[in-house]
Parts: sequence; structure tokens; C-alpha cells
Amino acid sequence: MADETTSTPESPDARPDSASPDSASTDYKRAGFNQRLGMGDAPAVVMVDMCKAYFEPDSPLFTDRPEVVDACKTLVAAARASDIPVLWTRVELEPGGANGGVFRRKAPVLHVFETGNGPFGDWVDGLAPEDDDVVITKQYASGFFNTSLAEDLRALEVDTTIIGGVSTSGCVRATALDACQSGFAPIVVAEACGDRNQAVHDANLFDLDNKYADVESLETVLALIQ
Repeated sequence: MADETTSTPESPDARPDSASPDSASTDYKRAGFNQRLGMGDAPAVVMVDMCKAYFEPDSPLFTDRPEVVDACKTLVAAARASDIPVLWTRVELEPGGANGGVFRRKAPVLHVFETGNGPFGDWVDGLAPEDDDVVITKQYASGFFNTSLAEDLRALEVDTTIIGGVSTSGCVRATALDACQSGFAPIVVAEACGDRNQAVHDANLFDLDNKYADVESLETVLALIQ
């Protein structure tokens, strides 16, 4: 009688060391994550919350990531040179934050965006919408939640959103996730977004790239749109 062999599930101990980014990436790809969405035929750039609150040292939201501003300026300039629409999101809350709901309660630091609380909600110097750009004012993390962003993108016949801004773990992540869920393939530009903590930034880019978006370098994106 022939010997019968019985397959056994892979032991968790046999899986790659999750502490190693390379091993984790291999593990995710082997499982079937990290497929590429690619650049569509009608992209638009979405700049998420590029305001002074994240770049002024006296702001409680300060990220200390000036290189993000430079990358966003390069991305926006390239988009304009190629006649690609640029849309912008910004946060504005009523005095007292009543329209910020649970989000404002969870993160009281958002008081910096309340009307009358100073200049932190203003655009970063040298990086601001032009007259014909769409500007979305929001109260929550995602640029899509309770706003016209999806309708504006559909009116422009956009199929791909190229996303930069701040913060990676917050409004960039939420906007990229909702872009995916709304049918607009998201491409997150790695150098054009930032967070107050590099490990948090890296972890969120890893997760987005494997599940919801293509995370690409600025160089790669510029080559695709120019």
C-alpha cells in the first residue's frame, strides 16, 4: 500500500520575519497583494491639506518635512505643464469645532483649523491653487467625505488621482482609500507626502501600496505625466 502524505498548513514561524521590510513585501506579494493599478488616460493631481499648520514650527501639527513642499511644487508644476487638472483640499472648522464632529473630539489639535485661530489654515508659501483649480473644503480626514470631490473628478472625466500632501497616516491615507473606493485609481507620490514620524509614514505607504494604491516615486510619476 502506497504511503499517504498529508499536507499541513504553513506554520506562522515559517513565514518571513515581519520586522524586515523586504521580507514583509515578499510575504504580501506571495499572498496576492501589491498588484499595480497603473496610470490611466485621464489623471488629476489631488493636493491634500498643504497648509502652514504642518510646516510652521510653532504649530502643534508641525511635521518638520520641508522636502515635501519642494516635491509638491515640482509635481504641481509638471501637472500644469501637461494640462493635468490640480485639485486641492483644505480643512476649515467653525469656531468651537462643532462641525468637526467625533474627529474634532478625538483630535483636539484640529482647533488650529477653526476660523479665527490664526494663519495655520493658509496655504504654504509658493504652493497654492490658481483661479481655475477646484478647492475642496472639508472637516474630516478624507477629501471625499461629505464633499463634492468625487463629483468634481467625474465632471473632469478623471480616472486616476495622483495624490500628495499631509499627513501620510491621516488625510493622505484617508483620501487615497476613498479614491480607491470611489473608482479613481490612486497613485500616492512617496516624496510628496509626509508625516511627523518617519516610521509611521513608511508603514502607511507600505500598507497603501499593498492594498489600496500604487505608491510611486516622484521621478516615476513625472516620467509618466510629462
